[in-house]
Amino acid sequence: MMARIWIALVIVYVVWGSTYLAIRIAIETMPPFFMASVRQFIAGGVLFAASIRRGDTAGDPVGPRQWRAAMTVGGALLLGGNGGVVWAEQRIASGVAALLVATLSLWMALLSWLVLGERPSRLAAIGLPLGFVGVALLVQPSSGDGVDLLGAAVCTLASLSWAAGSLYARHAPLPKRSAVATGMQMIAGGGLLLVVSAAAGELGRLRPETFSTRSLLAVAYLIVMGSLIAFSAYAWLIRVAPTALVATYAYVNPVVAVGLGWAFAGEPITPRMLLAGAVIVVAVVLIATGHERVPSAEAVRRRALATE
Repeated sequence: MMARIWIALVIVYVVWGSTYLAIRIAIETMPPFFMASVRQFIAGGVLFAASIRRGDTAGDPVGPRQWRAAMTVGGALLLGGNGGVVWAEQRIASGVAALLVATLSLWMALLSWLVLGERPSRLAAIGLPLGFVGVALLVQPSSGDGVDLLGAAVCTLASLSWAAGSLYARHAPLPKRSAVATGMQMIAGGGLLLVVSAAAGELGRLRPETFSTRSLLAVAYLIVMGSLIAFSAYAWLIRVAPTALVATYAYVNPVVAVGLGWAFAGEPITPRMLLAGAVIVVAVVLIATGHERVPSAEAVRRRALATE
């Protein structure tokens, strides 16, 4: 099981690290919420159609209860989380967005403690703030750069929304078949994003002839790699892996983003970046080593009640 968990983590680490650049390219000529909606609708439709007739269809039904749960999770992850980041990248740099999204681990740890009664292990408790320090060192804007407060606030709220949706998904009445559940979440999230796109007036201003080939290729990459492959891996991880371990992707993604900037955009890698990368790696090791949690009495009681 741990080998499969680490394979899924590596996929999320690498692919989602590259999506900041892809999102930036996609929204160069496409409205943000509309682009995000198209991405999720297509990916979710393909995944749902390919998986709904497979597996235990009789013992794992898909009904109104499952669709309501998918709407809740999809709304938190894809409308509040992904949609917020996509919108915010119009106003803030991708590096700043990566830093703010990295607060996900802190939100997840806080919510796990307050809502689920889960206490992180000692090593994980050290690794969480250490990882945040590493990310801050890595993507800290220079003193001369201003940060748009509205964009930063939306991106921070997006991180909180993603954390809340991730925790709810662990115990939500979703289908047991991971691919079916993921497809439903994408369809539901895509629908909510389309509603927001219409409410924001994007559909009235839509001009498909202005979409560049560069943006369309970026959307295709986001659909196949970011949604079908990486999001499916993430959706499986949040149901089978410890919360603190899953949250480590927010530390590694900025490292990938810096590497892509150096390889494809000629961005320099400074000693500060190398130091930050070393801190992040140490944090990931600490969290992974100490991922086994000791549940509190309240957490044990709640889980016992949930199984009755």
